[in-house]
Parts: sequence; C-alpha cells; structure tokens
Amino acid sequence: MTTSEKASTETEEGGAVQKMTLPTLTAMVIGGMVGAGVFSLPGRFGVATGILGSLIAWAIAGAGMLMLAFVFQNLALRKPELDSGVFIYAKAGFGDYAGFNSAVGFWASTVAGNAFYWVFITATLGAFFDGFGDGDTVLALLLSTVGVWAFHVLIARGVRDAAVINRIVTIFKILPILVFIVVLLLSLDAGVFADNWTAYGYGDLGSLDEQVRNTMIITTFVFLGIEGASVYSRYATKREDVGRATVMGLLSVLSIFSLVTLSSYAVMPQPEIAGTRQPSMVGLFAHVVGDWGEAFISIAVIVSVLGAYLAWTLMAAEVMYIPARNQDFPEFLGRENDNGTPITALVVTSIAVQSVLLLTLVVADALNFLLDLCTSLALVPYFLAAAYSLKLSLTGEGYEGESRGVQRREGIIAGIATVYTLFLFDAAGLEFLLLSAVILGPASLLYVKARSESGRRLFTPTEIGLFVIIVAAGVTGVVGLWTGRITL
Repeated sequence: MTTSEKASTETEEGGAVQKMTLPTLTAMVIGGMVGAGVFSLPGRFGVATGILGSLIAWAIAGAGMLMLAFVFQNLALRKPELDSGVFIYAKAGFGDYAGFNSAVGFWASTVAGNAFYWVFITATLGAFFDGFGDGDTVLALLLSTVGVWAFHVLIARGVRDAAVINRIVTIFKILPILVFIVVLLLSLDAGVFADNWTAYGYGDLGSLDEQVRNTMIITTFVFLGIEGASVYSRYATKREDVGRATVMGLLSVLSIFSLVTLSSYAVMPQPEIAGTRQPSMVGLFAHVVGDWGEAFISIAVIVSVLGAYLAWTLMAAEVMYIPARNQDFPEFLGRENDNGTPITALVVTSIAVQSVLLLTLVVADALNFLLDLCTSLALVPYFLAAAYSLKLSLTGEGYEGESRGVQRREGIIAGIATVYTLFLFDAAGLEFLLLSAVILGPASLLYVKARSESGRRLFTPTEIGLFVIIVAAGVTGVVGLWTGRITL
C-alpha cells in the first residue's frame, strides 16, 4: 500500500482505521486501472486486428486477468501477514533473490509507465503545437523534465492525498470515455463495421492467432494495477466485499475497454484507425464530431494522466522503500525526510524516470516502446505471485481448516493465472524479455549490497543458477543492442 493510501484509510482523530464499503472498494479498483492506456486502445488494436480478433483478445484478457485478480484475493486470505507489496509473495514462495527481482521488476515497470505518461501528455499536446511532435522531441523532453521534478518537489514536501485526488480524477476521466463510446456507437456505419469484422479486405494482418497475440501486451497494460484491490482487504467492512469489488471493478473496466475498441471500428476503416496518431481516441472522436472533440478528449487525457502519475510516483518510491526497510534493498533506500517521505527512493525514482525520458530522443516509437517495456517488466511479479498461489494450493499451506474443494478450486484458478502470465511472456517477445534482463542484471548489485549490510548469505545454489541466467540474458540483450539485432 502506498503512503497516500495508508493515509486515506485513517481518520484525523487518533489514526483510527476507516472501514471501506463495497462501492468505495469498487471505485478504487476502477480508478486504479483506467489510466492513459485506454486512450491509445483504438490505434493499438487497429494496427493488429479487426473486430473478431479484438473480441477474442478481450475475452482472453478478461478471463486471464480475472484469474489473476482472484489470485491476489486468495493470497490476501491465505497469507494475511504478507502485506508488504507484490514482491513479498515471490520472496515467501521462492526465496529472497526471487523476491528482490520481483520488487525490481515492479519498480522498473512503474518507472517505464511514468515515463510513458509524460510522453503521452506531450504527444497529446503535439496535436495542437507541432514542437511537441509525438512526445519525442527536445521540447517534449524539456516539458516532461519540468513535470517530473515539479511532482518530485510536491511529493517530497509531504503530499499524502494521491488516493483522494485519484478518486476525483476518476470521475473526470470516466465521463469523457463514456461520451466517446455513446457518440461513436450512435454514429455507427454498418458498412464500415462489416468490413472491419475481420479486416482481411484491407491487407494481411496475419492469422487470427497472430492478430490476437499481437494485442496481448496492450490488453495487459491497461489492466495494470488490478493487484491493488487485495491491498484493501483488511479495511473492508465485509471481507467478502474485496472479491465482489474485484469482480465488479474488473468487469466494469473490461466493458469500458472493449466498448472503446468496438465503437472505434464502427466509424472508421481499420487502416485509418491504425494510422491515427496517438492518443488515438482523440483523432477518432474528432473524426465524428469535429474539431471540438480533439480538445475534449485531449483535456481528459491530461487530467487522467496527471492524476495517475502522482499516485504511481508514490507507489514507485514505496516499492523501493518497503524492501529497504525489510533489508531486501540497501539501507539508504529506506531513508525518510522530515515530512515522512521516502526521500532517497523518491530521488532514485525521479532520476530513473528522467533517464528513461532521455531514451525518447533515440527510440523510433517512444509511446509503444515504453508501453511494451512497462508491461513486460510487470510480468515478473505477476507470474511469481500466481506461481506462489499455485504452490500454496498444492502443498496445502494456508488451507488449514478449509475443505479440499476450496483448495482444489483455488489451485485451478492459480494454475490458469500462471499459464496466462507465461502466455504473456511469449506475447511480449524475446526482445523485451532481454531488455528486462538488462535492467535486472545490474540491479543485482543492490541485492549484494543489502545482503552484505545484514551479514546474510549471498546466494543459495538455486539462486546462483537464477543469477547466472539473468546475467547471461542481460549480456545477450546488451550485445543485441550493440549489434542492432535489438532495436529501440
């Protein structure tokens, strides 16, 4: 739980914990998932597939992410003492080094996501001011830099109301999306919709299997944050409300995402959707309603992304801070300033976001590169959490007093979630897996330092093998970048 979220659950009198009702929990699930990604959906799907492929993709993604949501819910029930974040499940199930890599992967994912936010904002401004281009110009970099450090100062001074801000922002980002869906469906062109069913008449998009596979990363990106629902389990008025909120929130968000995609196919041929500049919802809406639509959706994009950036910056800092307090990261990353902000972790996070933004000057397609990198890095903690849940169901740990039927049912859920995350690794492609290793490999130096500070054994024999694999993959990634086999 982020510092802001902790604060939002306390009253002003004596820090008594407030209980959260089902509507509040559901709103948090929805607000956590609806961010910048939804505004890029039409273009990302238009490049990859037609209507049939998108329906299959959303069905697979919805089912897979629902299983993953149940995994986090079940872990909260079976292991309520593990409340230090997603990484703690990997540590509990597979050892300290696996937990460390899960934490680094999640942190690096938030960093890439936060860099994506700034590129997305400046790309949106590029529709009105040519100097911002697609978010990959020097002017865009300068504005993003100002934004990164302005938020850094704000958070360092003790801002704690990110959760409150996000609840307000959620309303302002959901309403324009609903307007987009209604307007485009009312403007449906039956001929265009029919031609977009498979979109084969426009060119070769590959087999249906290839089309679906090519959409998996974007469907995963828009669902990032689904694990947040289980965080609030101990604050729920009723324990079972967590599961209900997770399902209701996920189904609501899935409906919104799929309708944004389908409504886009109702008004514009697939090749034109594919060629729409990002954020593609802007161009689609303007195509139907005229120039005012461009400003309408653009404002929604900026409001949504700035609200999300504040919350995710706090989360990125805390993903470093919590492991440092648990001696899994070096001690210096656990330092706070006078305002109680994890300042060292915040500084490292802001510098990392700034460094990633510099890459936008040399990356061919900055928006899609950062989106894919962010998602690929998040797969590591997701997979390890699902695998840990599967391990618990197989060993029976945490199921004392439960029936075999419950244990078997949760084991099936964990198994499906594990297979789904493995499928996502395949969909991400070798390029992004190697780039992930380029980050995880050098980060192991932090693990070495943390272990030496506490005088603990560096690696077990199994961890040595994992370390060698990560370093070898990282070296392969660096060589691929050097030789041009991997392009950014």
